[in-house]
Amino acid sequence: MSTTDFAALPLSPAQLEALAALGYEHMTPVQAQSIPLLLQGKDVIARARTGSGKTAAFGIGLLQTINPRFFGVQALVLCPTRELAEQVSGELRRLASRMANIKLVTLCGGKPFGPQVGSLEHGAHIVVGTPGRIQDHLGRDTLKLDGLKVLVLDEADRMLDMGFADSMEAIVAKTPRSRQTLLFSATYPENIRKMSASIQRQPSMVTVDEEVAHKEEVIEQLFYEVQKHERHTTLLALFEHYTPANAVVFCNTKKQCDEVASVLRDYDIEARAIHGDLDQRERDQVLVQFANNSCPVLVATDVAARGLDIKSLAMVINYELPRDPEVYVHRIGRTGRAGETGLAMSIVIPSETHRISKIEEFQSQPCACDTLPSLDRNPNYELMAPMVTIQLDAGRKQKLRPGDILGALTGDAGLEGSQIGKIAIFDQWSFVAIERAALRQAMNYLANGKIKGRSIRARKIR
Repeated sequence: MSTTDFAALPLSPAQLEALAALGYEHMTPVQAQSIPLLLQGKDVIARARTGSGKTAAFGIGLLQTINPRFFGVQALVLCPTRELAEQVSGELRRLASRMANIKLVTLCGGKPFGPQVGSLEHGAHIVVGTPGRIQDHLGRDTLKLDGLKVLVLDEADRMLDMGFADSMEAIVAKTPRSRQTLLFSATYPENIRKMSASIQRQPSMVTVDEEVAHKEEVIEQLFYEVQKHERHTTLLALFEHYTPANAVVFCNTKKQCDEVASVLRDYDIEARAIHGDLDQRERDQVLVQFANNSCPVLVATDVAARGLDIKSLAMVINYELPRDPEVYVHRIGRTGRAGETGLAMSIVIPSETHRISKIEEFQSQPCACDTLPSLDRNPNYELMAPMVTIQLDAGRKQKLRPGDILGALTGDAGLEGSQIGKIAIFDQWSFVAIERAALRQAMNYLANGKIKGRSIRARKIR
């Protein structure tokens, strides 16, 4: 038996059975390094990127501490966004599927408060939630953390970036000092170091540098040194030279995101901006469009793009270099996945050239620099999505399932299965990607036809 086998860990038979049912045999690097420490009850600070298996790592650790006979909150997981909280809740439920009587409650904003109170009144072993809503429940005394054993801060760096520092501090103050504290972060800047020092006791450090090794092998990095007024021209030239199928453009401010997306659209490059000023519905729409090939270019801030996991991302462009070289590595690590090569292009103006030196030092390798005239441009280039997204005003609450949508469109509507892309179901609405050529046919049916025997309002997302 390998030392990276889950079966080598001192886990309960029920936990091992659940892992086997999920097809989990071998631990990822972050799991192999952190789970033994978690099982010893140690505080841990782990630096690992999205997709590294960190949720299963802390999930396996905290489930071993739960006493099913005590119906008080014994584990609390704080997440920066509702989407991540729901993902974590789903993973924890799967990990606990063979364990009897484990109850988990998800507490997020954007959801009715009353049903959450009712769920807590019936008793919960594990709570997963966002800082704002958790703080609301603590303030109303509907959530008690007196018996808490494990506190997990998932994507702690993102929570700090989003302005949750005060909320997190207030929540930690309501927990027992004897708790085990697990801090998971994609990056390890100074504010994370300070947070760890204030809330953890002699934490063990786990670092998984998969991104650094990964990027050196499969990601081509180039830095274009240009004047400030040449930024827009260089950005367009990068698209016209490399002609990527899709791309993420990183900006440092919300205003910059909107401006860059607008410039790209002016030149027939279909792009959407995503940043903290968008409401939840708008965020859902943009991320769905990018994931289902309805929008080939996403212009994003670091906070808005965190958790974005696209298997085939052709190119990452830094419209402006980040100040922290670790953030740069995290940005470019989104391309070149799933065995494919990737492109990471950075636009650098004179006042930012010192940031290249920091990146070179961090990566322990020189950065290749180039200039704008080296880019051969295709004047007829345009980048339009092959798919279009339709939003349906019904979702999980109306018991709508992907199969219902697919069945209606391939049945009465007469579309081929190949003309229908990804289907995403949310609480109150759903999204389906349709090939551009089949859009009118789909909309004509949805205007008059029915799904699950009832009419559902549909509209194309622009």
